[in-house]
Amino acid sequence: MLRVRIPSPSPETTMYYLYILQSEKDKRTYVGFSQNITLRLKQHNAGKVNATKNRCPFQIIYSEKLPTAAEAKQREKYWKTGAGRRKLMKLLSGFPPPK
Repeated sequence: MLRVRIPSPSPETTMYYLYILQSEKDKRTYVGFSQNITLRLKQHNAGKVNATKNRCPFQIIYSEKLPTAAEAKQREKYWKTGAGRRKLMKLLSGFPPPK
């Protein structure tokens, strides 16, 4: 029997993703961060996240890749401020609304 050892991700290779979701139901946004952005989106869309369970479905409208949880948390705080929300609206103003 052949055994293959899959190494655990080291702290140096673990990345964090800041993400901004937009609800297809009410068009409001949600800001969060995770190590697995695909799994986290599935959790949001399955109604498993208390903060968003009544606003499903969601789609990712913006994301950033960051090296540490602390940096991801800092960016999350920024995007939740008035300045961050204004910047998001400016970034998205040239794109058609999500379907």
